[in-house]
Amino acid sequence: MRFIKCFLFTVMLCMVCMVSAQQRNKAYEDYIKKYRHVAVEEMKHYQIPASITLAQGLLESGAGRSLLARKSNNHFGIKCGGSWDGATVRHTDDAPNECFRAYKHARESYRDHSKFLRSGARYAFLFRLKITDYEGWAKGLKKAGYATDPNYATRLINIIELYDLDQYDKKGGLERSEKFPNPHQPYLANELLYVIARPGDTFKQIGKEFDIKSRKLRKYNELPKDYVFKGGEIVYLEQKRRRATKDHIVYVVKNGDSMYSISQMFGIRLSRLYKMNDMNPDSPAPKVGDILRLR
Repeated sequence: MRFIKCFLFTVMLCMVCMVSAQQRNKAYEDYIKKYRHVAVEEMKHYQIPASITLAQGLLESGAGRSLLARKSNNHFGIKCGGSWDGATVRHTDDAPNECFRAYKHARESYRDHSKFLRSGARYAFLFRLKITDYEGWAKGLKKAGYATDPNYATRLINIIELYDLDQYDKKGGLERSEKFPNPHQPYLANELLYVIARPGDTFKQIGKEFDIKSRKLRKYNELPKDYVFKGGEIVYLEQKRRRATKDHIVYVVKNGDSMYSISQMFGIRLSRLYKMNDMNPDSPAPKVGDILRLR
């Protein structure tokens, strides 16, 4: 159990490090939900990372919205080639009126993609990589000439990391994504993991998602057992610290602040915040403009 918790926290830390100004695209999310089962099934049969399959499907088909995907169910931009004896369609890509493979169903496109990589001699070296090495696979696909775009590997990696597709490469990843279809995004404050509560959240629900006992969550966040989340609250997944980081020495109180909200904002235990400022729970609330020590 301790190993599992450490693993989950490591995964969450990686997710936090990947958070950027980029926003997820709903069309991409819908595509992932629709085809993640197929990608995982293909991974089990052909040993191609599900993250790579999904990222390629997203990129090559524009999340299933490209003309080639809509009219011919070709989600991977695979051209006819000399060995193809199935249905075909003409489409302008690198050159006008090129020959592409056509399928009856998108699932057939996924299976053909697996066979295409598995049987292609130039892709053989990829299967010596670990199933979880999506970066190696992405760079290897570009090296093998899957696409002419010089930024192809980077684009695949960015998609995988933005949409956490590598979770599907791990055992139990698909089951977890279905159990928690709308997971909380972890963030960092004072080098501590936290999430933002949603209306209707409970300690039990958040604890189950992150494998933390609900009583520990209450203790970490110094909240009563009967507290009802209104949405927007900071919920720490670890014990808050005794002081803030070195770049937060003091804080000027703003309108609407309380000692508790400040302790949550900076990941400091409430009792320590009181002590650093020669206050106690019975002291008058800080006024706007007051300067509080954070370390």
